[in-house]
Amino acid sequence: MTKAALIVFTDLDGTLLDHETYSHAAAGPALQRLRERGIPVILASSKTAAEVAPLRAEIGLSAYPAIIENGAGILPPHDSSARDAGDYARIRAALDMVPAELRRHFIGFGDMSDAEVARSTGLDLNRARLARQRNHSEPGEWTSNEDERAAFERHLADRGITARYGGRYLTLSLGGTKADRMDEIAALYGQPRRIALGDAPNDLEMLLASDVPVLIRNPHARPLPPMPKDQAGHILKSTRTGPAGWNEMILSLLSEAISRQTGA
Repeated sequence: MTKAALIVFTDLDGTLLDHETYSHAAAGPALQRLRERGIPVILASSKTAAEVAPLRAEIGLSAYPAIIENGAGILPPHDSSARDAGDYARIRAALDMVPAELRRHFIGFGDMSDAEVARSTGLDLNRARLARQRNHSEPGEWTSNEDERAAFERHLADRGITARYGGRYLTLSLGGTKADRMDEIAALYGQPRRIALGDAPNDLEMLLASDVPVLIRNPHARPLPPMPKDQAGHILKSTRTGPAGWNEMILSLLSEAISRQTGA
């Protein structure tokens, strides 16, 4: 791939997409400026390939890879689906080997119907169907206590499966984070300077793995956890929310970059 001076990694919901409307329209001017300068924009989301591919095409970013399923996989450029579901099959097979008294407490997306995933996530039925088309990870509801969850995770770890607990779901994968995938993708473009944008604590790993971390204001999100002052002070913050904040920050950063290049 062509070397780049800058590369942008961005979360979707609440960041590039509006929290309520899921529109990216307010980020249009910044996206156009990035396009004119040939700066890659890499979507990084918990969404599946089936969910990300149409969004990536709509935004005009199909020429670039995308990070999917919270870093468990990468969707190649111009690909409409991550067709290799071998990771997911391995995870489901490992679940089948967990003792029944523990397994019954984990209700994964693969154990649910589209309608049940819709009820659990709040997605509409079509988006729930896309969310169930998994390739690299299995989110699920854990219904028992912490001790039993630790035992459940140990059984999976013996089979090479990692578990990460978020705000709602326990997600199983073969490992890999958004930060890991950032390293892989940046290497394809000659290790350019990285800008990363997110809106919530689950984006923190990605933000701290960038050169320029940007927190997009989201009154619906939990605050970031406490961190060392040098890290906290390094994070830039938008004044606007969602794609308007994304637009604000990218245009400002590009203006600063141009000023440095021209010596202005």
